[in-house]
Amino acid sequence: MAGQPGFMSLLRSLNHRNYRFFFTGQAVSLIGTWMQQAAMSWLVYRLTNSSMYLGVVGFASQIPIFLFASLAGVYADRHNRHRILVATQVVSLLQACFMALLTFSGIVHVWHIILLSIMLGVVNAFDMPARQSFIIDIVEDKRDLGNAIALNSFIFNGARLIGPSIAGVLIGLAGEGSCFLVNSISFAAIIVALIAMRIPAKAGEPARESFLTGLLDGYRYAFHTAPIRSILMHLAVISFMGMPYGVLMPYFARDVLSGGPHTLGFLMAASGTGALTGTIYLASRRSIRGLDKLIVVASYAFGAGVIVFAFSRSMVLSMGMLLFTGFGLIVQMAACNTILQTIVQEDKRGRVMSLYATAIAGMAPFGSLFSGILAAHIGPPLTLTISGITCALGALYFGFNFRMPGGVHGEGKAQA
Repeated sequence: MAGQPGFMSLLRSLNHRNYRFFFTGQAVSLIGTWMQQAAMSWLVYRLTNSSMYLGVVGFASQIPIFLFASLAGVYADRHNRHRILVATQVVSLLQACFMALLTFSGIVHVWHIILLSIMLGVVNAFDMPARQSFIIDIVEDKRDLGNAIALNSFIFNGARLIGPSIAGVLIGLAGEGSCFLVNSISFAAIIVALIAMRIPAKAGEPARESFLTGLLDGYRYAFHTAPIRSILMHLAVISFMGMPYGVLMPYFARDVLSGGPHTLGFLMAASGTGALTGTIYLASRRSIRGLDKLIVVASYAFGAGVIVFAFSRSMVLSMGMLLFTGFGLIVQMAACNTILQTIVQEDKRGRVMSLYATAIAGMAPFGSLFSGILAAHIGPPLTLTISGITCALGALYFGFNFRMPGGVHGEGKAQA
């Protein structure tokens, strides 16, 4: 499969039946997820007119990941990841239904959104480690693992391109509630896909040690393995200082570019287009050779894009810079994911990927809260400038300190 020529090599992971179901179900469900994300941001800003509340809601949706993802990683190593994912998708469907009901009834308040965001954050804390670890269970030929991760990022960012664009139109026609309703319906696709898979019975690693011992063992392994530690630290910096640029997007759409929900949709779609381009590039790669250098370059591109976007007053320039940010962000994250999946020991995969989830989504709430408070005092443009500079400095530090483990420069078959 890894030797397929031309365009089909980009899609080689789809030769695996279970991954094909996963890919298709995700492609539909994630469009609804991004529609809800755009609608929720717009709803919060419409209700509060506050950039700080945008940060608070972002914090509420992601702080559970910081608190619980490590615990969920131990759970994912010891239990059936397939069943965990079915359960998380069902609960996410219910959360979207509640959001739709409150919004359509006209009784929605920002505290409702905060509570339901916390609920979704708890679900995601268990979903993310299981989902990241599950990919290797549904790709039989491990040479296709990097391609599968890239295709997973492709559908994520394809939905990021399509979802907000649809949301911008739907919000104008039928209000934010319509986006929440569509999202709830879209979860049926991934739930059906998961049920249709043929997964060999597997209960994960038997519990030979206490839960706490397993948790601490995962921490020791990750932070005593230099390449893993470097990657997690780099992602934490990018997540804390860089990713919150999306939280402040409604401010730039309405108050800087004098637009409405459709403008927000276009800006988010531009970022999604850049990310989509990055995933196509990553899917075309046949080995992990050079991914460490690519992480540094992509981080610089992301930081530079954020800085220029912060002071842009032109819709064309803003969208152009968001292409850079989207490309840089997804390339570095997917590259980090691929390296981690390649070098991690199988019996610690769930725990390491839970730390990956914590570094990305767990640090983001603190970044969202910090950026919201900072933006309220010095303004969103200066806030994003500080973010971009910090991300560039983080890339410089990573470049000087990261070294690929010996034996993993080829097709990614080596173990840590």
